[in-house]
Order: sequence, then C-alpha cells, then structure tokens
Amino acid sequence: MKQFLEGSWAVAQATKLCRPGVVAAYPITPQTHIVEHLAQFIADGDLKAQTLNVESEHSAASVVLGSQAAGVRSFTCTSSQGLLLMGEVVFCIAGMRLPVMMVCANRAISAPINIWNDQQDSISLRDAGWIQFYAENNQEAVDLIIAGYKIGENPKIMLPIMVCMDGFILTHGMEVVDVPDQAEVDKFLPSYKPPYKLDVNDPMSFGLLGDPTVYTETRFAIQDTFKDLLKLIPDVGAEYSKVFGRQSIRLVEEYLMEDADTVLVAMGSVCGTIKDVIDLERQKGKKVGLLKVVTYRPFPKEAIKKSLAKVKSIGVLDKDISLGSDGALFTEVKAITPEDKKISGFIAGLGGRDIRPESIEKMIVTTEKGSGSSEFIDLNKDLLWNEFRVI
Repeated sequence: MKQFLEGSWAVAQATKLCRPGVVAAYPITPQTHIVEHLAQFIADGDLKAQTLNVESEHSAASVVLGSQAAGVRSFTCTSSQGLLLMGEVVFCIAGMRLPVMMVCANRAISAPINIWNDQQDSISLRDAGWIQFYAENNQEAVDLIIAGYKIGENPKIMLPIMVCMDGFILTHGMEVVDVPDQAEVDKFLPSYKPPYKLDVNDPMSFGLLGDPTVYTETRFAIQDTFKDLLKLIPDVGAEYSKVFGRQSIRLVEEYLMEDADTVLVAMGSVCGTIKDVIDLERQKGKKVGLLKVVTYRPFPKEAIKKSLAKVKSIGVLDKDISLGSDGALFTEVKAITPEDKKISGFIAGLGGRDIRPESIEKMIVTTEKGSGSSEFIDLNKDLLWNEFRVI
C-alpha cells in the first residue's frame, strides 16, 4: 500500500514486516526515530519482539550478536560515532557468521562534532565482513531491508547486512513509499531457521580462539562467500521484482548509459540529484549517464567494468574521504579502470554540505577532461586553512 511517510517510519514498518524477535539499539541522531517507532510497535503489541534498553551502541551490538547466535532474527540501527563504538562487535558478528540486520543512518564522524550527513561512518567499516547496500530513496531502503534478510539468512551465506540510508535526507524526508502487505512479506521471507545456534540440548561455541593455523581460513571463507553473493543478489532481486513489482535489489543501476560518453559513479541519495542534472544535460545534447552502485560490499567489480566498458570519461563522487589518499569508491573504481580511460574523483557533501546541481555540472565538465585524482568540491576558500591546521 502506498503511503506518504517519513523515511524512519517507513524502514521501521519494513522491519516490523520481517518479524524480528529482538530489537536493540541506542538512540543517536539521526537514527533515533527508527528505534522509537519499533519500540512503539512492540509496546502496542503490533510486533512480537523483545526490545532492550541498553547503555551504549557497543551493548546494542552485543545484544543482537547474542540473540542471533541463539537463533532469533534480530535488528539494530545506529549512526556515526555509534557505529564506531560498535566496531569491535561489528567485526565479531561477521566473524561468527550471524545474519544480523543493521540500518545505518549515515552521518559524519567527529571531530569537529557534526550531526549531518555523509557516508564516512559506514565506509569506515566497509572491511568488517558485512554486506553493504546503499539506498537512493526510502523505497529502496524498505526493499533492501526485506530482501537483505533473505540474502543474509541464506544458509550458504550467513553474513550480516548493513542497509545504509543518508541521515536526515532520507531518515527525516517524506516520500511516497509502497509498503508491502504482511502476507506478501511472509511468503517472500520465511521464518528464520538457522543452520546453527546456541542450544543447551546441542551445545556449541561461537567466536573461539583461532590460532595461526586456522585464522586465515576464516577470512578466506568470508571472502569466498562474497563471491557467491555477487550471483545471489541479482537472483533475489529478480524474485523480489516478481513478487513486489519493483527492481530495487541489484548490484548496480545504469541510468541513461546506453550511448553515454561521460558517466558519473555514485552511491546513495545524491544519485537522485545526479539523475535530474543528467536529464537537463541530455536536453543540451550531452551524452551523460549515471552508474549507481547499490551493492558496495561485496564490491561488484565485473558489473562495474561491464557497465563502463564503452564509456570514455568516468567521474566518481564520494561522500567520504580516506584521508591521505582518495575517496573510497573512487579508489576501487580507478583500480579496475583501463589506463586509456579518463577518470576523475570528487569529494563532496561532507558534513551535510549541499551537493548542488551546478556542482554536479562542474563535475561533468572536469570528468570530460580527466584529472586522474580526487579533488574536493565547493571548498569555502574564505576559511583560514592555516588556522585549522594549527588547531
């Protein structure tokens, strides 16, 4: 049923439809509305689950680790510093092969303190072993949660899922969202039946010591599973499209790329703005397109290479920065781009700064020239950078 909803309310409803048995999260802007709504669902009896009031995000992650290990479908959500505080447990959840669902309401990392959006938080934990999806809009966030559970809980996968949605832009933005019926979701997503769990009648242990003779093999196993995911995600996407009538679950999305000479590559809500700019550029006769990366982990190298095979100029927009290097997405796209292609990287939108249409137009012009490196967009040249360095 189509409803005009705030993003946080929409993803809370999507989570409720997946019937998690445990919800644990610690409030942090801009994630708080999600767990508030879920707590209300539980209090009203609309969701049969336990919610726990924990003292920190580290505790929230520890709770869902334990509940998932006990065989219960679990959910958590966080942002920014909260995700970093979870970091130790985030790695443990993946290492124990527990398909926890997390929504990350993307927000900048301190210092200085900043509560607005960029993608530095989830990007900083990209190597933890979690499946990472990036939503362009609230409809995609809803769909990725429902399909994400099915993907992560596949007995051949058993890995946690992080659905990343831009803080405030999506979490507090109002959109028309088609929320599925419970019966449809139940048919698509059966009850959780883990292949292993903590059980007093069949004892086993999780997260034991892995000495040098076995530790490498645990890393290899996760890496190998990510290869399987590159095949599974499109298959689940096709099934989701058949059931719900939407193609939201995919590795990448091509927009007006059939004849494009210049293509921008990006993730998240900024892709909507890029599409608008591309529509205007097309009216001027420019052959411009967008490659939206939906699945960032596993990184879909072959899909990206195939999409960009005939493109002359590539521009990669990052809402993060690997300080001392480049944007994370740019680094990975550049690594698989032939030397004969022009490629440029752009750092924009950090700390919630607007990425305006005119800025995207400048990116397109720079991309056509090809700089080969990342550059910051829309710097405030009036700021005294020497004073910032001293501080």
